[in-house]
Amino acid sequence: MALQQIVQETVTGLGYDLVEIDRTAGGLLRITIDWPWQPGTEMFVNVEDCEKVNRQLQFALEVDGVAYNRLEVSSPGIDRPLRHEKDFERFAGELIDITLKAPMGESAGGLVSANRKKFRGTLERTDAADTWQIVWSDEPAVKPGQKISKKRVPAPLHALGFKLNELREARLAPVVDFKGRKPKVETGS
Repeated sequence: MALQQIVQETVTGLGYDLVEIDRTAGGLLRITIDWPWQPGTEMFVNVEDCEKVNRQLQFALEVDGVAYNRLEVSSPGIDRPLRHEKDFERFAGELIDITLKAPMGESAGGLVSANRKKFRGTLERTDAADTWQIVWSDEPAVKPGQKISKKRVPAPLHALGFKLNELREARLAPVVDFKGRKPKVETGS
């Protein structure tokens, strides 16, 4: 059996989604897993989940005679790769990083460099079938303690529409807030 099939069957058989398989020249076999996504719920992979999948994969790979030096099972992390339509649906409205296969060319309309391939912005669904867009502003980030003039005109928003087959890579942008979770603000009181 092929490595992809063995890993896919084992991971899905345990109730997880296979996110990525990475095999390095040094013999490292890295498997990334996640819980299947259901709208309205957010479950995170923990150490016990990785350990359970690791044990089962070691057994399955040994039975089928797959050679590797080290097996590593992990969660997708804060910079999770986005590959499938369901990943984009799940993370609509989130900050993402994308890299296009080819530069934008003349479709940029002169507002953005025609040679640009990398973008960071908010992922949004468009009305057209199979089309997504990323919305961003080229305004520099505000530094802690920096005062901003009320007269300052905000930088314009840019939007770029794309189809999944035009992407080389898409990932969640790693955003870390060391101040902890903020309480949700109640509205309508």
